[in-house]
Amino acid sequence: MAEETLSIVYQRLLAHFGQQRWWPAETAFEVIVGAILTQRTSWRNAAKAIKRLREQGFMEPKLLAEAEPAQIADLVRASGFYEEKAVRLIEASKQIVLHGGLERLFDRPTEELRMLLLSWRGIGPETSDAILLYAAGRLSFPVDAYTMRMVARLGFRENRYREIKTLFEAAMLKDLVVYKEFHALIDELGKTYCKAKPKCVSCPLSDLCKIERSRYSPPSSYARNIN
Repeated sequence: MAEETLSIVYQRLLAHFGQQRWWPAETAFEVIVGAILTQRTSWRNAAKAIKRLREQGFMEPKLLAEAEPAQIADLVRASGFYEEKAVRLIEASKQIVLHGGLERLFDRPTEELRMLLLSWRGIGPETSDAILLYAAGRLSFPVDAYTMRMVARLGFRENRYREIKTLFEAAMLKDLVVYKEFHALIDELGKTYCKAKPKCVSCPLSDLCKIERSRYSPPSSYARNIN
């Protein structure tokens, strides 16, 4: 039943919103930078910070690894929590250099790579899975606050990160394009209709919701705990 429902969800979202072609990055390293910068903020703010880093020549692991935190913090100020994010970016860059660059780092098996990413400062399940999917090209589905909210409003019992990740990965085609599009489409749904206060008119999933919407918005602390 869950597999059938999620298949319907994917097809409807794709028909309604069209292909998202996410992640908008020029390199795998830029995906990693973006995954860190978008924590607890909008992509629009993260994109401003990425633009400034690129303009100043810091979109290379070695250069960013050697940068001063204060300098990077100033460049990524638009993303919010900029001092901590600067440290996270520098630490991630140092790890990439330490492991011989992205190509060698991404040679690791998926679970081994995921555990390594989770050991980095400020990298939680959602960020690690986003890096795995969009930078390393692995079938690892990221679960963000939008996904959590949609799953709750569709009436699924799963409410923990690992449970929802497993639910999606069991239901989806083992295809990178599908994984990438589904995650991006859910985010578009969340930004357009499935907000904390839902806008159900014209929502392509309105007839699939099985529980009272207003009661099932994820707590504000959720987004802080899964990055």
